[in-house]
This record gives sequence, structure tokens and C-alpha cells, in this order.
Amino acid sequence: MPDAQTAVPPASGRRFLAGVVEGFYGAPWTRGERFALFDWMAAFGLDTYVYAPKDDLKHRVLWREPYSTDEAGALEALVRACGERGLRFVYALSPGLDIRFALDADRARLRARVEQVIALGCAHVALLFDDIPGSLHPDDLARWGSLAAAQCDVANDAFGWLRARRPGARLLFCPTPYCGRMARAQLGGPGYLETLGRQLDPGIDVFWTGPEIVSREISVAHVRELQDLLRRMPLLWDNLHANDYDGRRFFCGPYAGRPRAVREDVAGILINPNCELPLNYVPLRTLGAFLRGSAPWDERQAYLAAMDEWHSSFDTAGQPIEVDDLVLLGDCFYLPFQEGSQAAALLEAARRLLTSDPAGWGDAGGAFRQQAGRLRDVCARVAELRDRRLFHALSRRAWELREEMDLLLTYVRCKEQDAGAPCQSDFHLPGTYRGGMVARLQHLLRQQPDGTFIPAAGAGTEDGRPGSAAEAAP
Repeated sequence: MPDAQTAVPPASGRRFLAGVVEGFYGAPWTRGERFALFDWMAAFGLDTYVYAPKDDLKHRVLWREPYSTDEAGALEALVRACGERGLRFVYALSPGLDIRFALDADRARLRARVEQVIALGCAHVALLFDDIPGSLHPDDLARWGSLAAAQCDVANDAFGWLRARRPGARLLFCPTPYCGRMARAQLGGPGYLETLGRQLDPGIDVFWTGPEIVSREISVAHVRELQDLLRRMPLLWDNLHANDYDGRRFFCGPYAGRPRAVREDVAGILINPNCELPLNYVPLRTLGAFLRGSAPWDERQAYLAAMDEWHSSFDTAGQPIEVDDLVLLGDCFYLPFQEGSQAAALLEAARRLLTSDPAGWGDAGGAFRQQAGRLRDVCARVAELRDRRLFHALSRRAWELREEMDLLLTYVRCKEQDAGAPCQSDFHLPGTYRGGMVARLQHLLRQQPDGTFIPAAGAGTEDGRPGSAAEAAP
């Protein structure tokens, strides 16, 4: 992978935005983590950071309240740190849960918040209307007629007010339907995006996550179709590596599923990554590489190159973790819709063993035991990482993977010794292994390939045998 250079393509006469939006649900990053992020971004050729942590109370729930002196000082330090590294800092506010668009008092509070961050050195602002009720107060509805029109009015007002104070300022806007599926469901009301295209100031950038909230692919055709509705190039808020919706997973695979040609049809690409900052090296490194050059994007090669670089963070106090070991571990936590090639091969090998007669396994059993044992041992060595922040980010996920490898190894050995014997593990006991309310709930419904759900076999009984809900009730 070549050395990072800031070389991202232009879009519609405005500077292309490339970087990170801290927009996940969960504990916001610490000051130290954000400074580390800024160093990565500067090194990888990324230039924009959007401050939008959903669980910062004053970003969303308490958006009307001004920052205290200490809070303002912390924000000012972030703005300054970005400037020192040549990065653009964008402050995001999310007032959509309860803003009254017609109330002068609410508009005054919004302006006061923006005024406060401008005084701290911030020149760019985002207004987010995502993940909110898709309806209006009756008084607002009577005045504007639609949610989209009310949001456009307040955003245009804020943009004009902001530009009067900072002539080069960018205003970013997140719509209520921010992906294709939401738009088809008419979230926010009929014709929402069309209204946005007509009424929102053309100088305002509009966020979009693709066909889905977490999109497997984002094509040129998709963003061009959206351009016709928005009358501008969309700004990608890319959730490919976000993991706030599933605490058991993280994603350290490459930036993938988007052709390099898409860069010419968007105003920028900002990724909303894993909640745990130390796990975002590969996603950010490969995004930076994706934004440079013109050759077809080789996502696997970019991943391997980035993993080779990230390997230096995996120094241990005991037996070393080799680069190949790290790639195998990373392949198990690759992307939402796919495993890496080594993990996929291991999974398929396990499936073949579990669905065939042990008498016919031949060398396959031994080959599986070798690879599964290697992965189990890598997971155990994570506990010896000298970088304890990285260890803490990995530990629960790596331990769960280790438990599953250990169980599969136990089962394979048991069947190799006596195919008819029952298999039991002293380390995987009912109640403590795969236990708890959430696990029991997950066994009740089975998702089919088309996304629909049906009751799982044996869902009505504690032990998994067929039975009615009434029979299973206490």
C-alpha cells in the first residue's frame, strides 16, 4: 500500500469530504482516542472529522442546553487538534427529537449552540434529522405542510446565518429517510426527498447511507438516481464498519462493495466506524487507499497490506502473534455480509465435517483440527497484548470465538474416537454457555434467506423439543 497522500477527487466544485463521522450509539470516544484518530486520518490522507456521537446528551437529547466552560474547553481542544493536523472539524447537532420548527425560541437556541461552537473556532456545522419520529407537531404541520418543508426552512435559515459569519462554511444535512429502503417506505412522508431537492439550499450537502442503513454495495447507478431527487451529489455517511447495532461483532475488513468510480458522483465519503477506536485501523487505512488512484479497487490486497501495517500494534508479552495469525483472526471479523477468505474456508470445513460420517473424513478432520486449533490459540494470545486498550476492545469477541473453536475441536475429536458416542464438554455447560435471556429469545425465531422470520423448530420448549407455547409455560 503506498504512502498516504491527500489526493481525493473533486465533486461539484466543492472540496470532496473524506474522513470519519463519530456518529454511533454508545460511549463516545475519549479525548485521547480522538487525538489518535486525528493522527491516523492525517497519515492516511483523510481530511474531515464530524463530531456527532449519538450518546453525547448535548448533541441530541439536551441539544438546547449550552456547553459548560469545561465542556466548551474540551471541544475547543478538538477543533484546535484538527487544525494542527490540517483536518476539517464539523460540529453536528441533532435537534429532531423534539424541535418545534415554528417556535422562535427553539430557533434561537439552535443559533446559540452554533454561535457557541463558532466561538471555539469551528467553521462547519451539520444538522441531523435521522432516527426521529416521522411526524410534525400540528402547528408546524399547519404552517409547512410536511416534515421535509419544515426541516428545509430551519436548515436554510441556519445556513444563511452561518455563512454570514463564516463565508466558507459547509452545512451538512442528514434527512429523516437516509437510505433507499426508508425512502421507499415513505419515512418522513410522501415526496420527502423531492421536497428536499426543491427547497433545500443547493449549497447544503445531504447525507446518505446507500440502499440500506448498512449497505453491502453502493453503485454509481444508485447515487446517480439519488442525484436526480436531491438535485445535488449526496454525501455518503457509510455505515459499512459500524458495529453499534451488534455488540458481539466488530469489522476490521477493508472498505469494500463500492467501485472507485462512485467517487465522481458523491460530495464525499465519511465512514461511521466501530465504536471501539483501536479496531478501526484497517477500515480507515483502506478508505484512504480507496480514495487514491484510478485502478480497479482490489479490496483484499488493500486489506492484507493494511493488516501488515496494523500488525505492529499486536506486540505481546508472550508468544508472538504472527501476521498470518492476525489475518486469520481478522477474517473472522471481516465485514457485516461476509467473512474473509480464510474464515470462510474454516467455516465450510466445519460444516462438511458436521454433516458427514466421521468414517469418511480422512485427512479432513486433522486439517480442520490444525486450523481451528491455530485460531483458538491466537484468540488466547490476545490476552497477552501489551496494548491494553486494544486488548480490551478485542477481548470479549476473541474469547467467544475461542470458546466456539474449543467446542468444535472437542466434538471432532470425540467423533473421530467413537462416531456413535455422545459428545459433551466440561467447559460448555447448560446455562453458562450460550445462556441468558437474549440467547433464549434468539432461538425463538429463525430468519430465512429472504429476510422473513418463522418460528424455529422447538421454539415452544426449553429443551428444544417440539411443543406448544402452553406446554412450555411455567
